[in-house]
Amino acid sequence: MRSVSIIGCGLTKFGEHWEMSFRELIAEAGVKAIESANIEGKTIQAIYGGCMASGRLIGQEHIGALIADQFGLNPIPATRVEAACASGGVALRSGILAVLSGAYDIVAVGGVEKMTEVSTEHASFALGGAGDQETELFHGATFPSLYALMARRHMEEFGTTEEQMAACAVKNHKNACNNPNAQFQRAITIEDVMNSGYVASPLKLLDCSPITDGAATLILCETEKAKKLCENPVEIIASTQASDSLALTGRKSLTEMAATKIAAKEAFEKAKLQAKDIDFAEVHDCFTIAEILATEDIGFFKKGEGGKAVEKGKTSLDGEIPINPSGGLKAKGHPVGATGVAQAIETFLQLRGEAEKRQVKDAKIGLTHNVGGSGATAVVHIYKAIGGKR
Repeated sequence: MRSVSIIGCGLTKFGEHWEMSFRELIAEAGVKAIESANIEGKTIQAIYGGCMASGRLIGQEHIGALIADQFGLNPIPATRVEAACASGGVALRSGILAVLSGAYDIVAVGGVEKMTEVSTEHASFALGGAGDQETELFHGATFPSLYALMARRHMEEFGTTEEQMAACAVKNHKNACNNPNAQFQRAITIEDVMNSGYVASPLKLLDCSPITDGAATLILCETEKAKKLCENPVEIIASTQASDSLALTGRKSLTEMAATKIAAKEAFEKAKLQAKDIDFAEVHDCFTIAEILATEDIGFFKKGEGGKAVEKGKTSLDGEIPINPSGGLKAKGHPVGATGVAQAIETFLQLRGEAEKRQVKDAKIGLTHNVGGSGATAVVHIYKAIGGKR
């Protein structure tokens, strides 16, 4: 059977790029990826680009065509993929399926968002489109308030504390201090989080991921060909996706994300692995409670134990299951269309032993988890270092 591997990557610094345009962000990440893979642009047979809200944020649609045009790669097919904050992860899955099908041998997968050229209110409204506009956004329920509902229910059912959520932010900022592409490369304390002011109780400012500009690109290749082109490709051994109700009102529970549970279960089955076999994970921590939910729903911890686990250091870089060594969305940044691709890039670097001061020791198997909206879309990928354990 055909398999797919990553042979190159490119990432811009995440942050507020007042001096760079949307096109320039795409160009920087793409050029870096092509150079990293040591290939020529003309060898790329198709492009899949994740982008959530460029129409609302910068007035530009038809992003697939823009990317192909920007790189001089016409007439190859270029497709924009949109799945809210999971756009990058679904773009990656689209590229994987295209190679697995035999349609192509080499494809580029990208993600991009330029979010800081509009007001916070405008950006929040654009992001609100990832939820149910009729039952949520139009009634004032923005994403901080939706995730605050989940957090409050988790606290009520399992005794999770605001300090445990704050510990997620502290850990991720600590990791981001060693990530040169992270938006926030500074340490914070529990006290900093607790004193940062409520956005939607119990979530405070430092429980929330930032508004970010950035772009990310991966080069995918059929694995046997990848081994000839690259000394140490990283194989993708599972790619799964699941859906849930768009609005929270359609969920059976506010303390779990069913789409995450289903996608993770299917991914482990495809990879013939269990949660205990994963050496590290990049999970979707748009809010600190989201990281706790993810670690439980993926299966790293029992339901209700995620908060205690981070408090005890189990998810730290030297813990039993390092979570978000990149700094996560919280500190690395969250340019929504690029996030899922950036997670895969961190995994690629970790499995090649190229993550420098944030390197997870003896990393052989990694997992990424990308969520759209409040959990209506979930994408899970599992990766292994070629020659690694399986």
